[in-house]
Amino acid sequence: MAVTRDQVVEILKTITDPVTGKDLMSADVVRALTVEGSAVKFVIEVAPDVAPKMEPVRVAAVAALQNAGIKDVSAILTAHATKAPPPDLKVGGHPKPQAGPAKVAGVSKIIAIASGKGGVGKSTVSANLATALVAEGKRVGLLDADVYGPSQPRMLGVSGRPSSPDGKTIIPLRNHGVTLMSMGLMVGEDEAVVWRGPMLMGALQQMLSQVQWGALDVMLVDLPPGTGDVQLTLSQKTDVEGAIVVSTPQDIALLDARKAINMFNKLNTPILGMIENMSTYVCPKCGNEEHLFGHGGAKQEATKLGMPFLGEIPLDLSIREAADGGIPIVVSKPDSPQAQAFRAIARQLIESGAV
Repeated sequence: MAVTRDQVVEILKTITDPVTGKDLMSADVVRALTVEGSAVKFVIEVAPDVAPKMEPVRVAAVAALQNAGIKDVSAILTAHATKAPPPDLKVGGHPKPQAGPAKVAGVSKIIAIASGKGGVGKSTVSANLATALVAEGKRVGLLDADVYGPSQPRMLGVSGRPSSPDGKTIIPLRNHGVTLMSMGLMVGEDEAVVWRGPMLMGALQQMLSQVQWGALDVMLVDLPPGTGDVQLTLSQKTDVEGAIVVSTPQDIALLDARKAINMFNKLNTPILGMIENMSTYVCPKCGNEEHLFGHGGAKQEATKLGMPFLGEIPLDLSIREAADGGIPIVVSKPDSPQAQAFRAIARQLIESGAV
């Protein structure tokens, strides 16, 4: 049976940690929880002196998930030596001096996913485009650089904190074939990040250079909306292949998209193309098609500016539900027209040599 991250979390909340008396999730001992279709994997990380007490807990957690109908469950109990230095995973701080744009170790190409304004579905596009590129056979990473509003952990069904073997290197999490790093994995889901610009710039540098990304064909960077510090730092400090600008067809959204394009032009970052999100809405009951935000605006803008138009993504309830459930539509309904729209964009990027 297919399962969502939220369902797994609720089941793990029924298991009590005998050391703290809290449930497993509240005790903060579950690490690297991944949910892929009907398979669930996670790690229970505890101190060595309590490890013997936790083995029955691991067995109980596996049994609870299997009794709920989830047969493919893998749970590992780990204990770190107390004499080892505790991982220092604090992210943020002033950026380190750097000579110029640098490559990220192991990453062939970096593509920024940008928008001039919020609310156009940039993060949804990023998550689905990442899984679409995986479906096309690419090794993909996704950096959620929207520090103030990180949403990729929820959209990709990832929970738990990244680990560190030495207090410096950060091990990212992985789900649906996508390697993910996000500020949302470093703070509580309801915890606000209250930082000024230099902290943002330092955090971005850390998530690029300290994370052990491994060998990737492409890293997508889900940028915050606007034209601020994060965009500037990425373009000036990192060897970026190019940027994709996401917009709705609405005139107001296109007005801000032009500003994002202008910013990348000033930074000498190539524009790989535009995507029109929420392009059309088809009523699931009567089949009537409506263009709630207009139609074709992004394509016209791309043509006017002489850049590629990568495709249209419909406004559809199933895309939103899939994102909220932690299984992007490309994974949950791979044969649907909505998923195929993302797959077509992924193939276009591959054929153009951008990926």
